[in-house]
Amino acid sequence: MVEPQMTVTLADVVVKRRGKTVLGPVNLDLGTDGFTIVIGPNGAGKTTLLKVLHGVERISAGTVNWSLPDDQARQAQAYVFQSPIMLRRSVRQNLSYPLQLLGVPKSEIAHRVTHWAGQIGLEDALDFPAPRLSGGEKQKLALARALIRHPKVLFLDEPCANLDGRSTREIEALLSTATQAGTRIIMTTHNIGQAERLATNVLFLLNGKVHERGTASGFFNAPHTPEARAFLKGDIVE
Repeated sequence: MVEPQMTVTLADVVVKRRGKTVLGPVNLDLGTDGFTIVIGPNGAGKTTLLKVLHGVERISAGTVNWSLPDDQARQAQAYVFQSPIMLRRSVRQNLSYPLQLLGVPKSEIAHRVTHWAGQIGLEDALDFPAPRLSGGEKQKLALARALIRHPKVLFLDEPCANLDGRSTREIEALLSTATQAGTRIIMTTHNIGQAERLATNVLFLLNGKVHERGTASGFFNAPHTPEARAFLKGDIVE
């Protein structure tokens, strides 16, 4: 089990690129638990919001405040990109690396690596070069490499965008288990079915702003705004 969670508050956050506002102003409080799905049309600012929360996107105005000191907050987070990044090493070394950075004892590293390799079905491929894995295997490895650190918060940017149904189901199962174990997940997706399966709450972004938010059941069953209703029907929303 992970430790009690932490909260984050965004106040008047704005991100500009080449003089154009791509996000904001955003005022947002994210609670201590649950599975937040961030949805919206292309260019709405979903990935930018995740990067702002994770501290890897420079903001032009406003503040991002975690309930822990910045260094502790960063250590308690993990981020998985849409296109998984593999170290040019074995599966075992990919899983071991983040724990080595944290100074985890070797015996504990070995235990966790074995456990997570089993969780993603790669227990017989621990010494296989990670870059030679299939797309689905790479994404599962990237997810396991993030979860092996027991993060309090996990950011996911379209983790199943390029995967087949079987790999998607396997990743969704891992995410559900992580949520039940206490990891706070904030994830972008274009897959409305996936959002309905996983979300406990939803952020709907439009034109760089949080246009609507609410519980998953409330949002999907009775969205408040015409733009959200149109988006859920598959209409083009601008």
